[in-house]
Formats: sequence, structure tokens, C-alpha cells
Amino acid sequence: MTWSIPRTITGAERHLLESMLDRNRTELINTVRGLSEAEARRRLVASPTTPIGLLKHAAVAERIWFQHVLGKRPKSECDGGTTAADTSFIVDDNETLADVIAEFERASERSRAIAADFDFDHTTTHHDLGEVNLRFIYLLIIEDFARHAGHGDILREQIKHPAESTNDVR
Repeated sequence: MTWSIPRTITGAERHLLESMLDRNRTELINTVRGLSEAEARRRLVASPTTPIGLLKHAAVAERIWFQHVLGKRPKSECDGGTTAADTSFIVDDNETLADVIAEFERASERSRAIAADFDFDHTTTHHDLGEVNLRFIYLLIIEDFARHAGHGDILREQIKHPAESTNDVR
């Protein structure tokens, strides 16, 4: 995979943060592109983390932070699926990779629409953290998605190039 730079690397804070968040959304999707259904569901670590599960988890994060925390929607009324963080990596057998990608893209689009109504200094209350502003939410999601895209890159390398993967760490 090549490192992609956002099309715009100068400009106002909002534009830069939105560009970086969209870049990380794209990179997260790219970690599953071209994988078969079986490969996307392959579990290579002790946790329930799988390539498809990372994307499912990211859709849950979009719903929690933008629809629930920022948009003040009850979790039960958030669009598109679960907001249960404890099961966010779990993908049903009847969900395809295309379904999960589409779900994440819908959640991301909904997040963009909700965030557009607020400035970065707008504060809202998170049940554990207390007062947070939109700027914090963007930075948190940018960091979270970048970390998960890295996880996805490693899983993809192990899946696509198993002969090059080794447990021999010296």
C-alpha cells in the first residue's frame, strides 16, 4: 500500500481536519479492499479483531461519537446498526464485506452531515469524559482510525503474504 496524502494540505483548521479524517476513513477501507470474504474474517490475533471487524468497529465509533454524543440521539435511535462498543468487532455471518464497507460509508456520511452543523468549539457531554468539543471528537476519531488502519495493514500483510510473515522476532 502506498501512503496517500490528502488532496489539500493547507487551509483552515476545519478543512484540514476533515481531510485527514476522510483520508483515514479511506485508508481503513483500503485495508479490506481485494480481500475475499474468508480473508476478511480471518482472525490472526488473540482478540476478536479481524479486517472486517475493524471496519465494523469504525462504523460503531462513527455512530457513537457523531450521532449519539454530538447529535444527542439516543443510542437506540442511531442510524445503521449497533452502537454497542463491547460487540463492535463482531460481524454476523450474513453480513458481507460489501455490506460492512457500505455501512461504514453511510455512517461516515451521516457523521459529516451532523458535524457540519457545529463549529469546533461546540461542546457536548460524553458520559465518561464529561465535556468535549467537536475538535476533540475529530482528533480522537482521526487517531482511532489511523491506529486501526495500521492494524488492518498488518493483518492484510499476514493474510496476503503469509510466507513473509514470521513469528521469529529477534
